[in-house]
Amino acid sequence: MNFKIPLAWLQLAQQKIRFLVAIAGIGFIVLLMFVQLGFQDALYSSATAVHQSLRGELFLVSSQYKSLTSSQSFSRTRLYQALGFDGVESVSPMYLQFAKLKNPVSGEKYSIYVIGFDPGRPVMNIPEVEQNLDKLKIPDVMLFDRDSRPEFGPIAANFNKGDTEQTIEIFPFDAQIGYRVRVGGLFSLGPSFGVDGNLIVSDSTFLRINPNTRPAEKIDIGVISLEPGVDPENILKNLKASLPNDVQIFTRQQFINFEKNYWSLRTPIGFILNLMLTMASAVGVVIVYQILYSNIATQFIAYATLKAIGYPNTYLLKVVFQQALILALLSYIPGFLFSVILYDFASEATKLPIMMTFNNALIVLVSAVLMCMTSGALAINKLRSADPADIF
Repeated sequence: MNFKIPLAWLQLAQQKIRFLVAIAGIGFIVLLMFVQLGFQDALYSSATAVHQSLRGELFLVSSQYKSLTSSQSFSRTRLYQALGFDGVESVSPMYLQFAKLKNPVSGEKYSIYVIGFDPGRPVMNIPEVEQNLDKLKIPDVMLFDRDSRPEFGPIAANFNKGDTEQTIEIFPFDAQIGYRVRVGGLFSLGPSFGVDGNLIVSDSTFLRINPNTRPAEKIDIGVISLEPGVDPENILKNLKASLPNDVQIFTRQQFINFEKNYWSLRTPIGFILNLMLTMASAVGVVIVYQILYSNIATQFIAYATLKAIGYPNTYLLKVVFQQALILALLSYIPGFLFSVILYDFASEATKLPIMMTFNNALIVLVSAVLMCMTSGALAINKLRSADPADIF
């Protein structure tokens, strides 16, 4: 019985071209799984990049809030009402809105995400932003996201070359007249599936950029910092019980999960990524089934001979499952290697955080093994009918 695995290997490798084609086909399915998971992770990671960078323990948003890119403003009064609760140390308002940034070279206007807050009460835990808070206190100064997509022009490159007097024109969506701001520094946040680029300004500069669309008392996110040692869940419970129902309150993880659920369940891109991952798995099962079934058909007389000399069905079934495992493991290696190369290319082209993670590597490995084992379970029906009489 020591030759179980060699038998499975020798049957697969007997026809080398067919074996290599099988590895390539299953490897391509593995690559598709990696691509889908990579883009799915990039979707969630980029959509929650702002959430991850926020200070504070609790976050106040409008009851109509759907996602960061389609948020609804609410009264600033609600935030100051929260400040009166025991355990709340400080509150900070945030302003969020899309505007159009004029490419300084081509003159074309592109949508960009504008984040505004009081530099005296910083709400973002990004080192480069913290280092430039004094610059944000100067009127009409902005920080530009160096990881923004290239259509905004060479703003970051010019700043790195020493152009500290670079001015950019920003247009509210409903305005024909732009507002000029100076680039005071750079930071790294990156685009998402809904945002091509970001810039950060002070709350006063934000209101001057949007003089007709945003009154000062209307904010988008209220960042609530708690006193040391206070249980956020207790404060959350008290706030929900006391504040009017025109706002909702989240802990950090709840805020992140809410955003992920929006992109996963309520947008076409989330549905498509989940559907394509399911389809890749289903197609993989069919492909591996055809490979194993064809191999069994080719070796049918050999299996019948083994049964004739006394080997039970369980032994023959183990051989098929060993072949499925060999196909899964050997196909995983090229699929993994090509996906790493593809991740780097896609990340560079899209500026999205597409990267290989241990979780994804493990998930795809387990999925590939389960996919091949499922195909093996379907293919053994042919093997059960192997009859020693078939060798005559």
